Amino acid sequence: MPNRSHSFIKTLSRAFCLSAAALFLSASNNAWALFADDDARKAILELRKSFATAQMDLQNQIEKLKSDNAELRGKIENLEKQGEDINTSQKTYYQDLDTRLGNFEPRTETIEGISGTVQPGEKKAYDDALKAFQAGSLRKADEGFSAFVNRYPKSPYVPLALFWSGNSKYANKDYTGAIAQLQSLIKRYPTHPRIPSAMLTLGNAQLESGNKAAAKKTFTEIISKHPDTEAAKDAQKLLAAIK
Repeated sequence: MPNRSHSFIKTLSRAFCLSAAALFLSASNNAWALFADDDARKAILELRKSFATAQMDLQNQIEKLKSDNAELRGKIENLEKQGEDINTSQKTYYQDLDTRLGNFEPRTETIEGISGTVQPGEKKAYDDALKAFQAGSLRKADEGFSAFVNRYPKSPYVPLALFWSGNSKYANKDYTGAIAQLQSLIKRYPTHPRIPSAMLTLGNAQLESGNKAAAKKTFTEIISKHPDTEAAKDAQKLLAAIK
């Protein structure tokens, strides 16, 4: 009986030990699990912090690049503007230089389809006469254009000088002089773009001088030779008005 009781106690003691060991192991596993979860959370927080810092650094770098790019663009635009200013300045300089040289050296020019050599001071002489015409100083203009033709007979400005001289004479009621001047222009430069207008003034000068037959002939030639011009339209009206 004592042996059986002793065996029961021994068995109970072993069971208690096993239970305690199991409880200890379970507690140890839970502690390890808690420890592992805490480290994981800390690691995640550290990663998040590192990522946020890296993201902020990257954003700062992007903003700096944007700022640098804007500054660089501004410098490029400024350089382009300076280049344009330099080009404009150079163009103005060379144009001015070209004009000055033109006052001292002969140069080849094409004026309304007529090419020729322009002598120093030639253009100024023509411009002065034209300014007089535009200002209503018709006698002075006529004298200027006539002098120009005599002085520069081979100038590409001669057709224009003859044209304005004829118009000046017509405006001054010098119809005979206007007719002679305009007929000279038409004969020497039959394809010049001013011919239709010159013929119209010629016809008017003939009409004003009392030569209706010549005027009718001139107006008819304008309509037949230059039908698509304003001069032809005016010639038709004048022709219809002649009785």
